[in-house]
Amino acid sequence: MQKPSVLIVGAGIAGIACAQALHRAGVSARVIDRGHKPGGRMASRTVNGRTVDLGAAYFTAEPGSGFADVVAGWVGHELARPWTDTIAVAGPDGIQRSSTGPMRYAAPGGLRGLVVDLARGIDVEQGVTVEQVAAGEVDGQRYDTVVLAMPDPQARRLLDAASTLREKLDDGSGWGPSIAIVLEWASREWAPFHAAFVNDSPDLSSLADDGDRRGDAAPVLVAHTSAALALKHLDDPDGAIVPVVDAVRRLLSLKDAPVQSFAYRWTFARPTAQHAEPFLLDDGIAVCGDAWGERSSVATAWASGDALGQAIAAR
Repeated sequence: MQKPSVLIVGAGIAGIACAQALHRAGVSARVIDRGHKPGGRMASRTVNGRTVDLGAAYFTAEPGSGFADVVAGWVGHELARPWTDTIAVAGPDGIQRSSTGPMRYAAPGGLRGLVVDLARGIDVEQGVTVEQVAAGEVDGQRYDTVVLAMPDPQARRLLDAASTLREKLDDGSGWGPSIAIVLEWASREWAPFHAAFVNDSPDLSSLADDGDRRGDAAPVLVAHTSAALALKHLDDPDGAIVPVVDAVRRLLSLKDAPVQSFAYRWTFARPTAQHAEPFLLDDGIAVCGDAWGERSSVATAWASGDALGQAIAAR
């Protein structure tokens, strides 16, 4: 008998976690992705000769969870490290207080490297574009199951117009955009902080000290814009740099402007509402990701992909 085959579209952490779960169960799985490297929204880019995290700022792991075991492996191999349990809370004019919560983990080599590590032993092909997905079929090629490991709006666009699954997926109105702005100074001029949530700002939603989280003390900050500012500049991400620079300098009371900057657009940065189920699986098509679970996070994305892989294998 022919072995069951699964095609996973999307090489972010959800897609790779799904592939690993299938691999453990002895089910053949292939991962394809239109990007150049695995990672998805755990993206890292080389900016001015240095790796910078542009997507997720960090990740957490619930003690005793399957993802905690994965994280322990990363920490043991020095791919990840405990970063901080304290996050600043800021307003438009400065940091107001700090909030203590679960340990946040960072990756000295960039978060993308963690997905690459998780993908070891998996058949992953990059630079592949998919046009249309029907039940058990991708661009005319048959599979037992097709997994769309991506944001709802992107998955919905790939589905055949007659698919009943389309109505179970968000059309994009429930997802917020963001633009990541990398800002490099000549030297570290700000008071120490790890990362900050920014409230009531028309331009900023969060700010992270990338030199602090990477552990190399580089004078680099990564800001994520508000959804409102991102919407204004989706076609021109660089247009968001000036208002973000002004907002960051005001927030941290910085005298000098950054010496270099870089903008990266996330059209579907995060869901504004979550699916109650851990994944969608019906009629030979499945969807998983960080929108499938209690809250949007790296841990949720991994858990969604892992649970889906186990469910497909059980079939």
